Amino acid sequence: MQASPTEYRSNTAWFVTGMRGIISIPAIILMTSFVGFSAFALESGITRAEAVFMTLSVWALPAKMILIGTMASGAPVAASFLAVTLSSIRMMPMVASIMPEMRNERSPTWLLLFLSHFVAITSWVFAMQHMQAVPRDRRLAYFGGFAITLTLLNGVIVGVCYGIVAQFPPIVAGALFMLTPIYFFASIWASARHSVVKLAFIVGVIGGPLMATIEPRFDILYVGIGGGTAAYLIDRYLIRNRTSKSPRAEPREELP
Repeated sequence: MQASPTEYRSNTAWFVTGMRGIISIPAIILMTSFVGFSAFALESGITRAEAVFMTLSVWALPAKMILIGTMASGAPVAASFLAVTLSSIRMMPMVASIMPEMRNERSPTWLLLFLSHFVAITSWVFAMQHMQAVPRDRRLAYFGGFAITLTLLNGVIVGVCYGIVAQFPPIVAGALFMLTPIYFFASIWASARHSVVKLAFIVGVIGGPLMATIEPRFDILYVGIGGGTAAYLIDRYLIRNRTSKSPRAEPREELP
């Protein structure tokens, strides 16, 4: 059986192919949202260097929003740490599902750990959609080309746009700022595969503003833990039970 021409391409060639993935709708939406993030950081009193550092080190955009939100509300460091940690735990299933698709018998552990930092909603969805067409021993290079380039480019966007958004009229800066929560809402809802995720999303949208008026320093933490637990219990004991008890259609008897 003759090998496909793609099997002879080097890791460098596949890395460059992954880099080209930033010219895609999910990547462009994410990069535009980081323009809104730079406006959010500016309005929250975060410096340019801090915003760029967050972009490169705290890769997931929702986690950065939570971190800045807790800092702006005056929450203790421990509360900010816990809130960001709980937000980032959702990345663990993504890492656990994508790593077996990328690794092979020669994959070094340090490289897998390094690339796991770049696993977020956008990079995970992009990789899972396109990685089956990539030879297994080239998938690490392909994913790295896309995810690393997207992260670095977003760091540049935040660094450049941080000063530019300060010159914009307030209505334009506000519109850019709204790009971040709009992307956050849309990506979470679109990527939800289970009813409990959508239920937790609805509980968070309703409970977030309410808790912000009651306890602004710990609103995200309370809504995250309390709302998530409530969503799980409702889904576990109401929605699933109702689904399991629903009558199933009886199989029809075929006529002779």
